[in-house]
Amino acid sequence: MKPIRVITGTAAPLDRSDVDTDQIIPASWLKRVERTGFGQGLFSEWRDQRDFVLNRPEHAKATILVAGPNFGTGSSREHAVWALMDYGFKAVVSPRFGDIFRNNCTKSGLLPVQVDASAGAALMKAVADDPALEVTVDVEHLRLEAPAAGIAVPFLLDSFTQHRFLEGLDDIGLTLRHADDIDAYERHRPAWLPSLSA
Repeated sequence: MKPIRVITGTAAPLDRSDVDTDQIIPASWLKRVERTGFGQGLFSEWRDQRDFVLNRPEHAKATILVAGPNFGTGSSREHAVWALMDYGFKAVVSPRFGDIFRNNCTKSGLLPVQVDASAGAALMKAVADDPALEVTVDVEHLRLEAPAAGIAVPFLLDSFTQHRFLEGLDDIGLTLRHADDIDAYERHRPAWLPSLSA
């Protein structure tokens, strides 16, 4: 996972609430065994509608998704996060996230930016009114800003998760911080214990 300190870019407004992981990446896309290629399936059933927000050219390069409340509910599929990231999103803004989805985001490197309902609604309107609006998410200071729209609000992120994003630490990265201790243990481990080495 790469460190994330500041994300700046345009945003796509997904003005829908209670979006579940089946809608984010339909089950028909879950046959892949790798983590790549899911971007094509992102919201694939909705993208059949010509006027769907991700079909609009003005949002083609958006790196931030602004969603309604209760985003990412439903099943625990990690594929939903992978699809959003593979499509090009680096952050999702919402007043509320499904717990498992939020946890999957933090472990994969997609930033869940939880703001209060009024800030979420204001950003949704601002992005819909001006697709070129520049939005900045500052992980170090836990601030979301869109200066041209007069938006500057805090967002919620616990200190441990904030540290993981700032340092680029996924679960493997956290474990590898203890590589010397692991190696020392393995060197002194009794030979009669089961081993994975040949």
